[in-house]
Amino acid sequence: MIESAKVTAASTPMGVVGLGLMGSSIVAALLIAGHPVQAIVPIPSDFDEARHRVARQLRLCEQAGLIDSVADFDERLQITEDYQTLAGCQVVIECVIEKLEVKKEVYQKITSVVTSDCIIGTNTSAIPISELQQYIMGPERFVGIHFAEPAYMTRFLEITCGRLTTDHYAQRIFSLAQGMGKEPTLLKKDIRGFITNRLMYAVYREIFHQLETGHATREDLDKAFRYDAGSWMTLMGIFRRMDYLGIEDFGKILPEVFSKLSNTHSVPQEMKEMVEKNARGIHNETGLYPYQKGEGKQWDLSFSQFNLEIHRLAAEFSEVKIKEQLSQ
Repeated sequence: MIESAKVTAASTPMGVVGLGLMGSSIVAALLIAGHPVQAIVPIPSDFDEARHRVARQLRLCEQAGLIDSVADFDERLQITEDYQTLAGCQVVIECVIEKLEVKKEVYQKITSVVTSDCIIGTNTSAIPISELQQYIMGPERFVGIHFAEPAYMTRFLEITCGRLTTDHYAQRIFSLAQGMGKEPTLLKKDIRGFITNRLMYAVYREIFHQLETGHATREDLDKAFRYDAGSWMTLMGIFRRMDYLGIEDFGKILPEVFSKLSNTHSVPQEMKEMVEKNARGIHNETGLYPYQKGEGKQWDLSFSQFNLEIHRLAAEFSEVKIKEQLSQ
């Protein structure tokens, strides 16, 4: 991160409301970027768990070499139940559960203490920004600020404007995201699912179609995605990949293949069964794959280590770095 970005971050206090897996990860990302952080625990009984969760995220940052010591952040982090501590924040990000009534209550508490020009964001990936911002006093300052897990490791950050969002608030978040070392995207129209979720849900629909029709096994479908798309996505993205392969064939291939893809509106039967048995994947070791005891935790650890390598590679082979090679 460039020094000027650190200075800007140090003078830009941030608030996070909700310290679950995602919220605590966002707190770590903001601290690493240099921001003072006020972290709010909405449910008092969750306080101790929330404090431990944030500490664990910072220890993971330390183990990954992103920070020198967890102790370095004690002065810039306050974890509390008191919304009044948000009064001096320039940005507050809501990270509570995806229930509208809960979010409405949280927004009322935030707007009752922050200044009129404080940007209020949500990390939601499910509820339209235009719907949520109607519960904000000053809806023009409300934006979607969607991180990917782990927030402190990935370069992804998706900014979404609602129908009433004023552009300069979104641009402010865009600039702050760049200072955090992110590669932010800005969606100026609030479409359901935003960018990354819409792309991935198209994949989910097709992969379940292939599984349900018996065209391929779950293992082979995952291998195809891991070892083909997974080998180039961080470097190129979709459109750059099309350029890399050569454009001429796509004019013939796309009309032929598009008509063969699944266009179902129904939820896959297997997903219905997963929901009925309260499957939570690696988090309770019940999911689309079988898990041995302790395997879920090992996948979580492996994902963190893998993200560190991807973070490094993405920086090493960025578009800017590739273009710099032209002058050498």
